[in-house]
Amino acid sequence: MASNQQTRPGIGELAKDSARGRIGVVMGEIGGRVQIRPIRGGKEWDAMPDNVVALSAREELSARLAVKNGNSRVGL
Repeated sequence: MASNQQTRPGIGELAKDSARGRIGVVMGEIGGRVQIRPIRGGKEWDAMPDNVVALSAREELSARLAVKNGNSRVGL
């Protein structure tokens, strides 16, 4: 594989739905669509496989930090 090609994130990995600009956790694939759940939980949404991309290191760090900050606000 060429170094400029990205593979789609696997189940349990963080991903970005580029069509919606949302970040979540890949939960699976059903009917040709990728199911993604918000990082902090909630209702999954379907994304077209071509729109699901891996996060950059900066995006992943930012997303994980946002979850940590949110958890600390509620005492978790």
